[in-house]
Amino acid sequence: MDNQKKSKDGKITLHKITKILIAEGLILSVLLISLAMKRLSEYKEDPLDHTKPVVNTGDNKNNTISPTSDPILELKKEQEAKQQEVLKEAKLLAAGYDYDKAINLLKSEEGYENIESFMNAITTFEEDKKACVPFGAYKSSTEVSHLFFHSLIYDTSKAFDGEYDSNGYNYYMVTVKEFKEMLNQLYENDYVLVSIHDLVTKVTNEDGTTAYQDGDVLLPPNKKPFVLSQDDVNYYDYMEGDGFASRMVIDENGKPSTLMINDDGTTSIGDYDIVPIVERFIEEHPDFSYRGARGVIALTGYEGALGYRTDPASKDSKTYDQDRETVKQVANVLKQYGWEFACHSNGHRDMAACTEEFLKKDTNNWLKYVGSLVGETDLYIFPYGIDIQSGAGVYKNAKFQYLDSVGFHYYFGVFKEPWIQVKDNYVRMSRRAIDGQAMLQYPDRLTDIFNLSTILDDTRPALK
Repeated sequence: MDNQKKSKDGKITLHKITKILIAEGLILSVLLISLAMKRLSEYKEDPLDHTKPVVNTGDNKNNTISPTSDPILELKKEQEAKQQEVLKEAKLLAAGYDYDKAINLLKSEEGYENIESFMNAITTFEEDKKACVPFGAYKSSTEVSHLFFHSLIYDTSKAFDGEYDSNGYNYYMVTVKEFKEMLNQLYENDYVLVSIHDLVTKVTNEDGTTAYQDGDVLLPPNKKPFVLSQDDVNYYDYMEGDGFASRMVIDENGKPSTLMINDDGTTSIGDYDIVPIVERFIEEHPDFSYRGARGVIALTGYEGALGYRTDPASKDSKTYDQDRETVKQVANVLKQYGWEFACHSNGHRDMAACTEEFLKKDTNNWLKYVGSLVGETDLYIFPYGIDIQSGAGVYKNAKFQYLDSVGFHYYFGVFKEPWIQVKDNYVRMSRRAIDGQAMLQYPDRLTDIFNLSTILDDTRPALK
């Protein structure tokens, strides 16, 4: 009897527990549903609309999603950002008159036809290209000026201090202030910097022979191409302490620049010579450079290159090997930015007066100690501007035959106005000297390019 009662009580107890659990479950469900409804009411979200992000109110942070982490929205933003970068790059190419490359860049993007900004830009680039003509304002390469400079004077108080070398600096150098104003005037007068290899190019004929001819330089009708070069970018020992840069370097942004040694022995990197000044100017005026063109850097070899003593006489220097590697590195960066190198002879001698044997030895030394560091070049700039052959006749002498055999095909002398000779196997071009002598003694030679009244540095003395 007791066992039966116990069994009955046990069933009753189990039944009650079950009912209690069910009731509690129902209550919990109601509470959860109420909480969910309250959340939905607060966010005003459709529980079936999974395209809308859940707003993070700070509660239950691990289970909420920020609006900015929506993968579809993020992907769209990434695509738009990429399109803007591509469009920016294309516009920069077009500003430098490389319309085909700009158009091809935009068309390389998948679905470019559906991007309105791309299609508008392509239309603009095509119209701008149609408006261009060969050599712009000129008829041919015969009208193109080749302007050349030496190292720029940064501190005129040191260069024009009355010492024995001051008059030489006054004759053959330009100050940083003057050069910057020259760039401004060139730009305002519609000059555009071009590469000598774009101006006159080597072509292969149908019969397999090669020849040089005017390049396909397409510019707006008002633009005037010109070539730029700088001689003796060696920063010779005699210039030390006279207000010039000390050497070429690569700055913290990976760009070519120049280093100055200050009076207290410290150094600073900045715009102390032509290369970094031109680089900064083109950054601000990309239409000043035709398809990324820069200037020609002419190097001798008897005191190394680019301010580093890499010549044989300096081989005992503790930094000799490192300096050679540094020249290679700096030269590579310069070439990446569009700068070109030229042989200016090894010893800076009058090659017209020298014997053929001397020219051969001198050239071989340059190729061995400078060309091996800066790379191959087909440009030869005569020291003092004195050509190996007088007159405007065709090159025939043995000196030319040798220089041609070792890879030099563009030759540069000095004359007061533009002149060029384009032949099947070489190009011969005059350069116009831009220096103190030209500005002070022969200003009439530059009036077609510059307004010297606003260029001349107030600190420049009279020529002696």
